[in-house]
Amino acid sequence: MYCPFCRNPDSRVVDSRMAEDGSAIRRRRQCPECGRRFTTVETTSLSVIKRSGVGEPFSRIKIINGVRKACQGRPVTEDDLAMLAQEVEENIRSSGAAEINAHEVGLAILGPLQKLDEVAYLRFASVYQAFESLEDFESAISLLRHEAASAAKGGSNGKSSEKSPI
Repeated sequence: MYCPFCRNPDSRVVDSRMAEDGSAIRRRRQCPECGRRFTTVETTSLSVIKRSGVGEPFSRIKIINGVRKACQGRPVTEDDLAMLAQEVEENIRSSGAAEINAHEVGLAILGPLQKLDEVAYLRFASVYQAFESLEDFESAISLLRHEAASAAKGGSNGKSSEKSPI
């Protein structure tokens, strides 16, 4: 780490703190040459690889905008969308991968979106699962009904522990 004041290639960490949301580490450093202090912020990078092969930084805003279309006319708030985007990002980052395929990001949205709103989930899934017929929708609806019935029978928390294959 170069000192921004004297360009000395060395610095000493004086203090380290986690950012409020846990996504970054803030470090206070001191240059042993000039004695001045400066702050650095360290974050992990997560790249999304698009169909064209081009990589771009992961963006919660893109998640929110994509899901917002599926939630149009549904009782879903902007706070709900922000929480969904945060959950998706946490799930992706927990995998430890530095790069993820854009299609996999879409698939990672499905679980949290199903919990948020089933109609929006079906709309979104129809794109990412490439539904081609009414039977595809019927199959997805049947699976949702089965999961709801299973959760009502034995799930004390109201949520199915099974993962949807959709």
